[in-house]
This record gives sequence, structure tokens and C-alpha cells, in this order.
Amino acid sequence: MTAGMSQTRKRPMPLGSRGRVFGTMVLAGALSAGFTGTASADVDAQSKQWYLAPMHAEEMWKTTTGKGIKVAVIDTGVNPEAPSLKGQVLKGFDATGASGDEFDDYAGHGTTMAELIAGTGDGGGLKGLAPDAKIIPFRVAGADWETKESLNSLDTADAIRSAADSDAKIISMSFGNDFKLDQEIEAVKYAESKGKLFFAAVGNEGSKGNKPTYPAAYPEVVGVAATDPQGKASEYSQHGDFVDIAAPGDGIPTWCDSKFQGYCESEGGTSQATAITSAAAALIWSAHPDWTANQVLNVLFDTAGRGDWEKGTLSNYLGHGIIRPAVNILKDKGTPGAPDISPLTKEKTSGSTASPAASASASSQPEKEETAEDAAMAGSSTEKNDDSQLGLIFSGVAVVLVLGVGGFLIARKRRTA
Repeated sequence: MTAGMSQTRKRPMPLGSRGRVFGTMVLAGALSAGFTGTASADVDAQSKQWYLAPMHAEEMWKTTTGKGIKVAVIDTGVNPEAPSLKGQVLKGFDATGASGDEFDDYAGHGTTMAELIAGTGDGGGLKGLAPDAKIIPFRVAGADWETKESLNSLDTADAIRSAADSDAKIISMSFGNDFKLDQEIEAVKYAESKGKLFFAAVGNEGSKGNKPTYPAAYPEVVGVAATDPQGKASEYSQHGDFVDIAAPGDGIPTWCDSKFQGYCESEGGTSQATAITSAAAALIWSAHPDWTANQVLNVLFDTAGRGDWEKGTLSNYLGHGIIRPAVNILKDKGTPGAPDISPLTKEKTSGSTASPAASASASSQPEKEETAEDAAMAGSSTEKNDDSQLGLIFSGVAVVLVLGVGGFLIARKRRTA
């Protein structure tokens, strides 16, 4: 794609909040997430955060809360006055080229993602999995934003570059498009060179075309899929060799719109899964501040719940499996590996330097076997029913993780291009 072509590209869409109504906003674009249903502004948001208990959030917070970690949220903006985000949001960057700034959330989507990462829960707001992390917002323009102003056609690329130059260690992007953009590719590579850990939503069109979504499908970006409370891969979650890991996504409420008067019911989305995964990474990085992005990601992969399918074998629906940060934080499991080798591309990365002590510890750490107690931490059992099902345990209750008809535990090689 040439620079000229990029000037007329379709606007990207937030990849989550299925079932939500944006008031009178018109939703357009190839990646419209299927927003339907009736908005309700009296939703008890915290009661819908079903994943916090099985993930052992309260127990993890006794050890680490994400303190010292900053997360760049590339989205519709973040409202720092939302009760759950007061004191949590730092100065960021508005890449839209329109009026307003990164603190003007025109849809409520970005504020929701920020709360899922670092919300304090104050005022009945969403509780973040990493409540002491800080948010740096980067505003981009989605297809649902009604404005008569001209917009920066390269806003996502500019936002990624700005995030790469910021103090954020983690980039969380619940936005995407179904085509590649040269400037975005270069921005993603730049972020990797700056030692950032980049998570992006794989999209919500799993049953409607299921095309790769970018930036999630770029080799240097961690593509995040969604699951439901039973550990089942969400029907809408896009699947393919671009999926690297999965996290809870279904049924998590969102701010209804830019008025911030209440939360709405939501079917969920890969947006929510991406924010929760970013928060999990923040917890691990906060507990191991000398690690690099590569090491944090390697531990996320290494400790992911995947039943008894062979480590290193990837599912097109769940990637390495479902995130289980508690296995590392509470049980000290997971091998960080080499500080300068990407778990995604298996190639050496620049900008990823660890302290000599951390590198020595990582290289000498033996691989630890999973125990039954570890499996109960929102993870896997050792029982395999057939080629398409894996037994999972959530809060001690055995459930079945269904990947689909025909058995989708497909071994595949890591993408390299």
C-alpha cells in the first residue's frame, strides 16, 4: 500500500463491546463489531466482572498491583474524570488531527479499556486487573466517530510511534482494520525496537468473514482472542494463525457512550480480552521489573492454560492458551527465557536489555512442572476428552473448553512474515 492509497483508507473500528448502542452514532466500516440491543445505564459493572475471582485477582493484588508500569491505550480517548480512573491517567497524545485531545473520549470505548486495565473501582466503576498501573491515552479516530473535521489518515501509525516514544512499557490497542498499512508496519517495528510489549485485538468477525485484523496480525504484535465464562472460545472471536493468546472477553459491560452516565450490558469482545491481557502483563512486569518485554511475554505464553496439549503447539482459536498470571505471581512458575529473543518471531530484538542478574537468573531457571494446584488457577486440568475439547478448571469447577467442530488444536509454525 502506498502513502497515497493510505489517504483514503477506511477508518478502523474498536474491536469490542458487542451488543452496545452508541446513541445516535452511525457505525460503519468493515470491522463493525455488530453493535445491537438496547442500552441500559443502570448496569452494576463490577458484578459483571466474572473473571476476577477465578483469576485469583485479590490474592495476586497482595503481591503485585501493577505499580510502576504504564500502559499506552490506543483507542477513542480516555476520560480521566471517570470515577474509577481519577489519578490513573497521564498525559498522552491525540493523533486524530481533530478538535479536542486524548482526554476527550468520543465513544466511551477507550475509557472502558483503561478501566479494565487500571480502574480503581471507585464510584462503582470497573475494577482493573492492574489497579496501580497508570494509563497513557492515545486517541485515534474510529469509523463510528461523527465529525465534519478532516482527520489524520495516518493516526494509528502516528499513535503507535508516539506510544513507542513514551514511558509506557505496554501498548494495548483494541482497534483494527482488515488491511495492512505500510506506515503502520514500520511503526509496529519501531515499537518493538523500543522494547515495548504490544497487544492488539484479533477482531469480532469470526463468523462473518474472519479476515486477519491489523495490527493484531503483524508478526511483532500479540494477537488476543476472547473466551466466555466457561472457558469456551467466543463464537465471534476471529481465529487463525494470528491468534497468540486468549483472555476473558464475554459479557463485560462498557460505558454506554461519551456522556458517561452509566454502563451498558455487552456481549463482550476481543477489545475487553486485550485490555485484560495487557493488565495481566502489567502485573507480571511489576513483579519482575528487571525483565524485558520478551521475558514477560514468554512467561504469559508459558503459563497459559491449554489443557494437556503439547507446549509450543498453537491453537488457531486460543494461540498458546488462556492467560493465567496467577501461576507466575502466586506460584513463581513460567520460564522467562532470553531477554532479547522475541517469543513471537523467534528473532533477536533490539531495545530489549535486561540487567545482568535478571539475564543470569532467566538462563539458569529450570522448567517447573505444573501441579494440580496450578491447574486450578483459572487454568487447565490434565484431562483431554477428544481432539476438539480440553478440560479446564475455573474456580474449582470443571468445565469444557470447546474449540469447535472437527478439532482445532492445529499445530502450526510461528509466523515469520
